[in-house]
Amino acid sequence: MSAVEARPGIWGRLEEEVRSHAPQDHDEPAPGLWDTLNQQLDPAEFRPKLADAVEIKEFKLRWGNDYAVIANPRELVHYRLEPSEVELVRMMDGTRTVKESLLERFRGSGDLELSGLADLVRQLEVGNFLDHPYVDVDAMVKRAMSPISERRQKVRQATKSLQVDWKGADRMVKWFYRNGLKVFFRKPTLLLSTSVVVGGFVAFVALVRSHRFGLSGQSLALGFLLLLGLDYFITFVHELGHALVLAHYNRRVKSAGIMIYFGSPAFFVESSDGLMLERGQRILQAFAGPYAEAIVSGTASIVALAYPHLTIAPTLYKFAVLNYLVLFFNLVPLLELDGYFILSDLIQVPDLRPRSLSFVQHDLWHKLRQRTRITKQETGLALYAILGIVFTILSLYWAYFFWKEIFGGLISRLWNGGLVTRFLLVALLLFVAGPLIRGGINLMRTMTKRVRVLMRAIRFKLETKWRVEAAQLIDALPMFEDVPEDVLSELAGRVRLRSFSRGQPIVRQGERADAFYVVRTGTLQVVEEDPEGGNDKPLRILSRGEGFGEVGLAEASLRTATVRGIEDGEVFVIDKGTFDQLLADMVHVPKFAPSIQEMVELRELKAFSHLEPDELSEVLRRGQWVNFPPGQTVIEQGETADSFYAIRSGQLDVFEDGEFKRTMGPGSYFGEIALLLDVPRTATVVTRTPVRAYRLEREGFDRLVADSFKRGSLNPYISPDRVWKH
Repeated sequence: MSAVEARPGIWGRLEEEVRSHAPQDHDEPAPGLWDTLNQQLDPAEFRPKLADAVEIKEFKLRWGNDYAVIANPRELVHYRLEPSEVELVRMMDGTRTVKESLLERFRGSGDLELSGLADLVRQLEVGNFLDHPYVDVDAMVKRAMSPISERRQKVRQATKSLQVDWKGADRMVKWFYRNGLKVFFRKPTLLLSTSVVVGGFVAFVALVRSHRFGLSGQSLALGFLLLLGLDYFITFVHELGHALVLAHYNRRVKSAGIMIYFGSPAFFVESSDGLMLERGQRILQAFAGPYAEAIVSGTASIVALAYPHLTIAPTLYKFAVLNYLVLFFNLVPLLELDGYFILSDLIQVPDLRPRSLSFVQHDLWHKLRQRTRITKQETGLALYAILGIVFTILSLYWAYFFWKEIFGGLISRLWNGGLVTRFLLVALLLFVAGPLIRGGINLMRTMTKRVRVLMRAIRFKLETKWRVEAAQLIDALPMFEDVPEDVLSELAGRVRLRSFSRGQPIVRQGERADAFYVVRTGTLQVVEEDPEGGNDKPLRILSRGEGFGEVGLAEASLRTATVRGIEDGEVFVIDKGTFDQLLADMVHVPKFAPSIQEMVELRELKAFSHLEPDELSEVLRRGQWVNFPPGQTVIEQGETADSFYAIRSGQLDVFEDGEFKRTMGPGSYFGEIALLLDVPRTATVVTRTPVRAYRLEREGFDRLVADSFKRGSLNPYISPDRVWKH
């Protein structure tokens, strides 16, 4: 019988292909398919490299809380970075693995920042900031399972968002700039346009004093349509003014379009690329819109004053009145309009409004009750927020008064004029009552949210499925993996549900720990606060299923950081009484209480102080506590390095080539290079006193880094807190 040639299957062919392209080393066999895949898919071995066109711009602020913006010019995506993240991003040049970057940062700061680095790398990859394009496999599968044409997709998106984007706006703006409008950035034209602005306002004051025109509603429907058309024209001019500044400084307009804004069509310009401008340029970009509007309003006033007998003169006067009113509101920094952005850049507080409102809503009364010192910056935030609230209420009244004076007599005439004029009346009401509609809708949203929170709290007490969900999330926490089902059920029965809003603190730095929490919905940020309020340090992001506060509760210590909501959400709360009962019920489980104590000890080491509870549990799983008597050699110079040590207590002496160099004590660490390379030890370390330390070997560290990518949640806070859309 003749032999039959065995043909390899698909995996065999892939194996052959991989081995044929592997570097030839006669001493070592070529790596196989699975070894190659394992190496390439290991997150710790990934070498992130920023795309060539990516920009990073750092901003130093007078009041602290410096930040940076990283820009992906290919898709005009901008993320806000913390100063500590900038250093990590600049390391992403393709020459370092994730593990090397982590250890290099660790050697500089003394803190392992596993989740922070994992979140940062993943977010930059998803945002297409790296040199290889990101492929959203989930989105591709969904599109393949539910195919839809690009046109239908755009229609569906427009229906959902109530806006139509035009991606080609940048070309149009630059065409306008090149073909005449760049002249407005030259000194002679600026002098002329400024003369029109000043002269126009003088003409407007003269018209008001002359009483030649009034604001009574005697206009016909045709006059209303003309006024409405002029208003849309000046809105276009306003947005074009913002966009032209971007073109002047070689930045780009991401998109422009029309959106339905509380029932009324409105133009908008997506000019987030302005985040990369210098502070003075951003102020100019915010001022350019009102300035362009002032030129048009001034021209209308001059024409109405010079030719008062023109048929259009009364309409031009009303047009000027409306636009000077809009200019006033636009430049008042108490509303989140152009004047606000100008002020926030002048005083160098880019998130002025949200910070001020959050401080008044969540922190001011707490500080007053606790008689805690309020800094100058916090005083300014409180004053700005209170003035802003008062002015917003007054602006609603002023807007109502002016619109009533201008259009009051026109309403009845439009209503009695037939179907066409009634349609115009509806359009008028939607257009002019925008502030009132927005205020009413926001009020209804606030009331509805509070009612919903109350109803959910009642349902939580009546239903059992919420407790099942709480038990599942608690059971998934590493600390509670040994808790029996009956004890877990008892624990879940005493869980409370708590809602939180954006900016609201769940726990505060310096408070005594009285509960721990598990995130049910929403996202929170852990921040190490600066007592002077100038340099808060964001530590990590928490999302569904992640817990916080259990280690602090176990050791009955003060909170070392504040946890605030980034968005609205809910947490499950396990109070101290319930936790103490859990400890009592777990007496028969020998590993439970000691594991908690080991986590408390581990958290006290500087190297592990910023790790999340699940990461601490993973460190405990991958390493071990060790004790050494006095005079014992822990590592020997010249031996192969394979482990890292963090000192809990005691002292050790360091010798190089037999010569004494230094003494290390609690909080110090050594052997960190062993987590990276198989290299000989460069020194000998001998205990001077009894020593307790934590030892982590390289394999455990590699798994710890890889697992941080599995757990890491995308960081919404990394996105800029201000995306300019006018």
